[in-house]
Amino acid sequence: MVAKVFNIGGKPVGHGHRPLIVAEMSANHCGNLDYALGIVSAAAECGADAIKLQTWRPGSLTINSQRPEFFISDPSSPWYGWRLWDLYEKAHTPLQWHEPIFNAARKAGLACISTAFDPESVEFLLSLSIDAIKIASFELVHIPLIETAAKSGKPVLLSTGMATRVELDDAVATLRASGCDQFILLKCTSAYPSEEASANVLTMDDMYRCYGCNVGLSDHSLRPYSAFAAASLGAALIEKHFTLSRGNKGLDSAFSLEPPELLQLVEGINLTWRSLGEIAYGPLDVEESSMKERPSIYVVRSIKKGEPFTQQNVRVIRPANGLPPKYYKSVLGKVSARDIESESPMSWDHVTEH
Repeated sequence: MVAKVFNIGGKPVGHGHRPLIVAEMSANHCGNLDYALGIVSAAAECGADAIKLQTWRPGSLTINSQRPEFFISDPSSPWYGWRLWDLYEKAHTPLQWHEPIFNAARKAGLACISTAFDPESVEFLLSLSIDAIKIASFELVHIPLIETAAKSGKPVLLSTGMATRVELDDAVATLRASGCDQFILLKCTSAYPSEEASANVLTMDDMYRCYGCNVGLSDHSLRPYSAFAAASLGAALIEKHFTLSRGNKGLDSAFSLEPPELLQLVEGINLTWRSLGEIAYGPLDVEESSMKERPSIYVVRSIKKGEPFTQQNVRVIRPANGLPPKYYKSVLGKVSARDIESESPMSWDHVTEH
């Protein structure tokens, strides 16, 4: 079973193609458009294939409430203590920034992707000719949103953090029932940052077999190893958060890569993917010189005609000019058909039964 190959921003994704590498800006713009444009330039210079934003207004994610449940209470969260409304207000990418960011990205050769958090955001992104629409892990249960994205005619990227099989079944069924056959399920761990021990990248292969679609990884770890593992398993797309500097204290900087790390990620993914190659047996062109250094049967002491071949006068040694080693036992006990000088490669012309 091979999932459908399709394009995101003119870049092919799917079987037979290197993973599309997505640099996620999210809230790392630090409320400054020039800084956001700098992230775009750096992502392109580091070899990313796409830039990704997040598209919301605070009112599309929550309500302006002071009740306790509207505050982040998990001490391990990088946003511990924040009120949801205030966090989303500070983190959001203003709608008027999207067009200049996307224009800069396209000029730099990057595809443009954004995460939509409500149906209105989908329509807004379509007005900007978005190349693909992302659905965040938290919104995987937002079936009306998935249906709207699926009907957009754009490829859909669906993160699967926290999702049960039943929830995934519902989401995939919604995509397909709404006419979307260009989608990628992204294995994701919804922890910020996450660790390799909880990446469970093998789930990608199971999703591929269960749903017959392209799969990939949305990774919140600070190291590249989960991404390399995903590339080795055939990921169609790999997404990482990206910032110019974690020292700038962007709201998502704690789990974002800096430029040298993104460079390492891109290089590692490219090399990992190239190393997969194809199913191949027999010597490759690059191995031709090595073939000459294989062992073979050689005469190591001078032999007279009629003299038997023994372990003392024939050996398996390098290089490969003589008979293959598998005939060594067949040669022993036979007799020489002629005089043979020491250091000569064995051939069947040297051998007689008596």
